[in-house]
Amino acid sequence: MERERTLTGATRALVMPLSLLAAALLAAQPVQAEPKWGIHSPVTPGQRSTAQEVAAKGVPLSALAPNAPDNYTVRRGDTLWRISGMFLKSPWRWPELWGMNFQDIHNPHLIYPGQELYLERVGDRAFLRTRGDSGTMHVTPRTRADMLGGGPLPALSPQLIEPFLTESLIFDDNTFQHAPRIVAMANTDRVLVAKGDRAYARGPADAPLLRGQDLPTVFRVFRSATKLKDPVTGETLGYEGEYMGQAELIRGESETVDEDTSAPPPPTPSSQPAAGDNSAQPVTPLGEDQPKMLPVPATIDVLSSKEEIRPGDRLLPEPPRDFRSYVPHAPLVPVDARVVKVHGSAVRYAGQSQIVIINKGLRDGLENGDVLAVLSAGQHMVDKTTHAHDVIKLPDERNGLAMVFRPFERVSYALVMEITSPVQVGDKLVNPDGLGRKP
Repeated sequence: MERERTLTGATRALVMPLSLLAAALLAAQPVQAEPKWGIHSPVTPGQRSTAQEVAAKGVPLSALAPNAPDNYTVRRGDTLWRISGMFLKSPWRWPELWGMNFQDIHNPHLIYPGQELYLERVGDRAFLRTRGDSGTMHVTPRTRADMLGGGPLPALSPQLIEPFLTESLIFDDNTFQHAPRIVAMANTDRVLVAKGDRAYARGPADAPLLRGQDLPTVFRVFRSATKLKDPVTGETLGYEGEYMGQAELIRGESETVDEDTSAPPPPTPSSQPAAGDNSAQPVTPLGEDQPKMLPVPATIDVLSSKEEIRPGDRLLPEPPRDFRSYVPHAPLVPVDARVVKVHGSAVRYAGQSQIVIINKGLRDGLENGDVLAVLSAGQHMVDKTTHAHDVIKLPDERNGLAMVFRPFERVSYALVMEITSPVQVGDKLVNPDGLGRKP
């Protein structure tokens, strides 16, 4: 019957062999709908072919964790990283464990609480299935009240990275300096505004803040931009904005006839514009019959505020929410990255579950889910065991793991997953396989 052939999307996810999951997540590259400062660079056919070849073989039994269970039922609150570590010594080898099949893959299918995972050993290799035999879970088409138990399983704990998906942006200096700015509050007696307040903003002279078809109406508010410098080359890689809140554009900029004779006189042609004010223009003398026009700033309402917003804060368009699906996996390209910044005000060291910015991004082939090994830089010291007192550098030591969760064009945010000692600016991040002792 037609009704029996029609399943909900959630039910189809359960019917699909779970061995196809990781392939789908890697084959279906996330659409990173960012502004011009974040352009997506897809995985090449060669990289995808390599991933397919490796994953189809499963993992050697020696790669399994010592206490890997024969089966496990996915629970609410689980993350893909936790389950990866339960079955594998190296969580980034998760796609290989699935025994992927790139044939007939069209859409990503997620793991849900309630699914039972079976560890299958074939010769000297291991795979993970939803059933010990065919890898398929058969579901009778009928209504199930709590079939999936709370939604798909995230790769990471959402609360650790959500602020960096909904707040932080990386952009170039020109983008920030030419962004619209808040100029005044609706209540002129106040200097600061918060959620629910009204304020006024202006764009640069060549790009006023207007409403119209295909123009943004929701903006993120930023106060300042921190320069991100490559610790190796000294090159400026971009700027990270200090997020203040979110605002909605109610009315665009316009002009009005000046009918207030008590208003302060406009600046003369010789007057210099205020610092950072790129909208001030020389005033052209008006004829007697020519009305004097005054600019009317755009009206914005503050939707949310992390801190109180004030004049001078900048507005950048809210990027479209994109679908981010990823599983932890080793990068498909060679990586030699450095920590550019530890996230946070005046924070020098990063511990477990903290965020760092690294100097590699989409242009270097990084993608969501790439797992990198963190190496602490060896110290320089004097060899006091000889009369020469040579200056030596100790070897770099493997310190832990970090996972890329938001790549931009030239830099990426990475979450420190496992660590034995604090991470700092200048520490290396490289491909995770075959690099010294395990943390």
